[in-house]
Amino acid sequence: MFYRPHEGHGLPHNPFSAIIAPRPIGWISTRSADGIDNLAPYSFFNGVAYQPPQVMFSTTGSKPDRLRGKDTLGNIEQTGVFCVNVVEEEGLQEMNATSAAFPAGTDEFAAGKVTKAACKEITCSRVALAPAALECRMTQVVKLRGDDNFVVFGEVVGVHMRDDCLVDGKFDVTRFGIVARLGYRDYTIVRESFELTRPDD
Repeated sequence: MFYRPHEGHGLPHNPFSAIIAPRPIGWISTRSADGIDNLAPYSFFNGVAYQPPQVMFSTTGSKPDRLRGKDTLGNIEQTGVFCVNVVEEEGLQEMNATSAAFPAGTDEFAAGKVTKAACKEITCSRVALAPAALECRMTQVVKLRGDDNFVVFGEVVGVHMRDDCLVDGKFDVTRFGIVARLGYRDYTIVRESFELTRPDD
């Protein structure tokens, strides 16, 4: 099968996001200029550089109570900071609960019954029990083609890791079952891994 996106795919569901999979989920926490915490998952998320460490996530769509984008984007543009929380199997339902379209001004930590903790380098909350959390300072927001498509880049200025996720000096995602998005409404949990060395290593 071949299709041109502008002509449509003719399938019952859009295959695009299922082709780009699995995708790690950035459970992004922010705080508004008014001091209200926000928490929402984004599956268009990844790391983009090592030195200095940098991440990106994209937000698509809009809300009627926001001038552009969603609450996460609005808060980041107001404050310049955000935190990326890693999602584990045990937190799957809480993560899903925070994906609801809450009105602006809602504290999703409270709505999703997620315990929060203070970040150390930025003025923002993080998911207290997350296996890892990346405190970030926004470096740029890029408007993408299409309505309400934005990508946010940030530099990681602080890293939290749960001690039980460290095995022989390595952060081991199989210890907690990291959650990833597959497409449609499908997800996966990583329970095993293998090592592959490069030919020149």
